[in-house]
Amino acid sequence: MTTARQRRLGAELRKMREAAGYNAREAAAVLGIDHTKISHMETARFGVSAERVRTLAGAYKCDDQAYVEALAAMATDRTKGWWEEYRGILPAGFLDVTELEHHSTYLRTYQIAHIPGIAQTEDYARAVFELTFPRPPKRDAEIMIEHRSRRAKILEREEDFEYMALIHEAALRVRFGGPDVTRTQLHHLLGMFDHPRFTARIIPFEADGIAGAGQAVLYAGGPVPQLDTVQLDSAHGAVFLDAEAQLNAYRQLLFAMEKRALGVKKSRDLIRDIANQL
Repeated sequence: MTTARQRRLGAELRKMREAAGYNAREAAAVLGIDHTKISHMETARFGVSAERVRTLAGAYKCDDQAYVEALAAMATDRTKGWWEEYRGILPAGFLDVTELEHHSTYLRTYQIAHIPGIAQTEDYARAVFELTFPRPPKRDAEIMIEHRSRRAKILEREEDFEYMALIHEAALRVRFGGPDVTRTQLHHLLGMFDHPRFTARIIPFEADGIAGAGQAVLYAGGPVPQLDTVQLDSAHGAVFLDAEAQLNAYRQLLFAMEKRALGVKKSRDLIRDIANQL
């Protein structure tokens, strides 16, 4: 089964070819292969080597070396991360999101209904999964909770990395699992403020409106801006967006919401006040 990252590489090769005005036969001639293999590369049915990525980029007259080298790195990467333990057990979208987080250079999330996944306690996550329809069997739900908890490993990376969460006040007040679970969750979130790679800012009810359609947004920075990715939650699983216009739209959305968010100190104070009310 192909991953979202592999499909993204193929899609970028197709974008590059089409921008250069090449058809599949012309691209295949550059590599000396059958034209059907170009289609297979671009749909991630076949792998592609870093050498072939660079050869195609040269033929396509792509002079953005940082972008080309980022694609070449994607082609050579054979990472088998911890999430592969769940292959065939959890839906592929769960693993695609984890792989996206692993390879990101920074992460921004915008949450209206829930605390961000990597900051959820097990009891809170369990309460969230209990409200999905159809409800997963208990064993499956526990595996999902374990996987979600392990995603917090992203904050243990040694290289420079930042996770910024913009959380609407509504997400703090929805009582998943009841007041005790919610209170514990809010105190856990407060504790995460001390982590050097994690920042949370709260968008209060008093803020001037809510941008977007009200859905959870994850913006993952790539090695170059062209390889940024937006991931949206949906009832049918994770949705990944990478068109330039889409990326620009979500950059603007996050910027607009950041302007409406409280500073870090006031955000902590609001979380603490809400926890004390429970």
